[in-house]
Amino acid sequence: MQYQMKISLVLSAGILCLILGPGATAQVTPNNQVTAEPAYHQVQARQNAQSKTWKTYTAKTIDKLPGFSMKTDPDLNVYGSWKVNQSAATGYFRVEKKGDRWWLVDPEGYPFIHKGIAVYRAGNSTGQKAAMSTKYGTQQNWVEKESQLLKDHGFNGTGAWSNVDLMRESAKPLVYTIIISPMGSYRGEHKKRFGGNYKVAGWQGYRYDLAMVFDPEFDAHVEKTISAIAKYASDKYLLGYFTDNELPWKNDALDRHLNFLAKDEACYLAAKKWLDERKGKDASVADVNDEDRLAFTGFYFETYLKKVAAAVRKYDPNHLYLGCRFNQEKEELKNPAIFKVAGKYMDVVSINHYRKWEPVQSIMTNWTTWSGKPFIITEWYTKGEDSELPNNTGAGWNVPTQKERGYFYQNFTIELLKSKACVGWHWFTYQDNDPADLSTDPSNRDSNKGIVNSQFVPYTPLLENMKQLNTHVFELIKYLDK
Repeated sequence: MQYQMKISLVLSAGILCLILGPGATAQVTPNNQVTAEPAYHQVQARQNAQSKTWKTYTAKTIDKLPGFSMKTDPDLNVYGSWKVNQSAATGYFRVEKKGDRWWLVDPEGYPFIHKGIAVYRAGNSTGQKAAMSTKYGTQQNWVEKESQLLKDHGFNGTGAWSNVDLMRESAKPLVYTIIISPMGSYRGEHKKRFGGNYKVAGWQGYRYDLAMVFDPEFDAHVEKTISAIAKYASDKYLLGYFTDNELPWKNDALDRHLNFLAKDEACYLAAKKWLDERKGKDASVADVNDEDRLAFTGFYFETYLKKVAAAVRKYDPNHLYLGCRFNQEKEELKNPAIFKVAGKYMDVVSINHYRKWEPVQSIMTNWTTWSGKPFIITEWYTKGEDSELPNNTGAGWNVPTQKERGYFYQNFTIELLKSKACVGWHWFTYQDNDPADLSTDPSNRDSNKGIVNSQFVPYTPLLENMKQLNTHVFELIKYLDK
């Protein structure tokens, strides 16, 4: 009889697993009742609206993590930090490694993970302005109500291109970041001097896809551009500064300097001098190997960082330098020389992360091993097909609904926190693109990237999933670090 019961229970558990599908496991309780652990979500996704290929991906959410207790995080202070494990209060944000995990530490000395929304500003299209006026009346009302919306869903900060000056008028602003673009704004001046567009130019239009870091004129431009940050130097709600976004740190930058630039240009002369010192004065492009290329890119990158980091420290010695924002899909993220240089000048390495369903642990390990610094994800998102937007533009995945966007958010951040070097993330973006606004760049025109739509209506299923993760980050870290 006992033998027959065991067979029956095994068969029942097996049948239940078949019913529940892949990822589910069956358990036999002390009362001989067969139950099942919840399976992770299976999400259909495609790379973009043009792709006809839908694939199934697994998405973890914290309510389905085996053995994870849905215990609410500790109480928060004014910065959105957890009021536990207080260390020295320095009056400004800093980074600190405790054991084998990196943390941000707030001005009061409490541990902090920056959970932010990028481009936190009301849209400027005719339709967006009309909707804002109808719903909020004033910009001040907008920032107070929407900042509370973010806090209510576990966010404590904002990413690049946010309405910083408006936020600072609030009594309790979100912890914010500032992006300044010395090379981005210099690009126009440089092209005026050397003429129009070039066939060998990347998507941002840099001449020959090169950041002209050796131009003497760039030095003065850096000083002029970055001096404007001095007004933020004493603000305790400021996390830190980014300089530029997705600059073209090409692995063949040496070849490009030597092949495309005139021989009397400062940038050509700098590259040729570097090659002469490395391989002798008779060396030419034909003598360049891959090792030379990676080494030059590190030198080229350091020339930029040395200038901009010095200016940031000069005009604001109190806040973190978050570096230039790398594009995870670009080749510089595979170059150890780039990260070695980044670690010398940046407090935190900033990375825009696209086209992968979830972060890859080995890749994130490289970022930290090579740099010796923590990282923050500064752009990432997915688009819902239920948004009534075409979703033709942008690098984020397409998924069927807002709920799946939320599952994606949870799965992605769980993987980030597994790395022990991630100190934050900025979802891109606050508000959906307005398809009628043709003044935006082509990558930001018709897609569901926001947590609210063009009429400021929140995507509740997305936000509820974000909240579930955001309000359990401290407990999740404890769980992952066991």
